[in-house]
Amino acid sequence: MPELPEVETIRRAVGPHVRGKRIIHTNVRATKLRHPLPPELDRLLVGQLIVAMDRRGKYLLLRCKGGTIIFHLGMTGMLYLVKASSPHGKHDHLDLVLDGSYMLRFTDPRRFGTIIWTDNDPLQHPLLVAHGPEPLEEEFSAGYLYLKRHRRKIPIKQLIMDSRVVAGIGNIYANESLFRAGIAPQTSASDLSPDKDLLLVDAIKGVLADAVEAGTTSIGSTSTVEKPQGYFPYEFSIYGKEGRPCPKCGSAIRMMRLGGRSTFFCPHCQK
Repeated sequence: MPELPEVETIRRAVGPHVRGKRIIHTNVRATKLRHPLPPELDRLLVGQLIVAMDRRGKYLLLRCKGGTIIFHLGMTGMLYLVKASSPHGKHDHLDLVLDGSYMLRFTDPRRFGTIIWTDNDPLQHPLLVAHGPEPLEEEFSAGYLYLKRHRRKIPIKQLIMDSRVVAGIGNIYANESLFRAGIAPQTSASDLSPDKDLLLVDAIKGVLADAVEAGTTSIGSTSTVEKPQGYFPYEFSIYGKEGRPCPKCGSAIRMMRLGGRSTFFCPHCQK
């Protein structure tokens, strides 16, 4: 599932190519993904000038002169540029044909993604208004984390995956961050010692920054964007590696279910 680093990689890859372009035509091939697509989408979008592509948590915001398209990639979604002459596939649900030779294509095999148009402030949209701070910004600090977790009895992994606490951290990078910080994922948030707040915040920032860098490097040598072959160019330390040796101590990595999610950890390194 695309998480913050993958979404940020798409923003960096696609944004410069669509900024300043005008939408001259749309191909809408789905009436419903996670939410119904507005039936008037074509009328709303044709003629719109794209002024920027931003990100909020796991959401992409395609800001146009008259409003914003809010994209969420769901579990399998991708947003990328293709030649305007490219034939569409079974799971290509939306094309925004731009002036020039490219179109912006949204693909989603499992149809859990979201495409919403708003002509109001997108950050005040119900999907985004309750989001906490961005984890890579200064507002997300050890002091902030303490205030949000010191009275909470839920596992720390579930707390940092709550977008109302911090935006954009999903299951994969929660696993990786807790491993880097040396914190057991099932630890009650309220039981965390104050020194672990700084360790965890630094780990989250470091893991996400490293993953964004890996993704950016993977597309950095291309002058145009094509359909990505997959997500997650970042080399994970423990995610998906049950039974394999811990890269720090050599103990076998374990997996358990926590909050309905597969949770990977080292029983020796994470306390």
